[in-house]
Amino acid sequence: MYNVLVCDDQEDIVSALRIYLEAEGYCVYAAQNGEQALELIDQQPLHLVLMDIMMPNKDGVSAVAELRRTHNVPVIFLTAKSEDADKILGLTVGADDYITKPFNPIELLARVRSAIRRYVSLGGVAKPVENAASISIGGIEIDDDAKCVSRDGDPISLTPTEYQILFFLMRQPGKVFSSAQIYIGVWGESALGADNTIAVHIRHLREKLEYNPAEPRYLKVVWGQGYKFDQH
Repeated sequence: MYNVLVCDDQEDIVSALRIYLEAEGYCVYAAQNGEQALELIDQQPLHLVLMDIMMPNKDGVSAVAELRRTHNVPVIFLTAKSEDADKILGLTVGADDYITKPFNPIELLARVRSAIRRYVSLGGVAKPVENAASISIGGIEIDDDAKCVSRDGDPISLTPTEYQILFFLMRQPGKVFSSAQIYIGVWGESALGADNTIAVHIRHLREKLEYNPAEPRYLKVVWGQGYKFDQH
């Protein structure tokens, strides 16, 4: 059974999410603000956090920024705002995905399953890995057995989503993938609104992998087409 934390200051939202998730077999924990969420995350082994952005005491953005210092558990933001700036802010502080309220339960559960599947496959919980591979290109090495990445021998800490995007690109170095292709390949679902999501994650990867993110050696943009992992 997978454990999901729902953090929202609206009791009706929490109750509805609990019904949807428990019906799918998830164990649900609840918090009403970012402070409570951080306490629970330290106490319970979690596989996913559903986090509202606007909450009293500690908002979702602040909570996730603090969470990312010590935890890689996937986070999906629940936001009542549809502006791209708010979504980009959530991804920038370390969220893996977002869904806008009011949400479709079917879409929400699909995103929950997708996020947990990525987390489990990357060693978030114990699970045997089959057909694993190691790839080394130009000083970047990705070991899919150990789920780790290094640059010139130095370990690089990535979130589960960042790891999946990097592995997706490194499996076919030099090939250009559109944002939609990357989103479908990593998330396993339709790519509506993928451009901003992928752009933010690529920026994070550059900041961690590149010696000079302003002049990237590995993660290249092919304007008007997409992204590639340069094999030279």
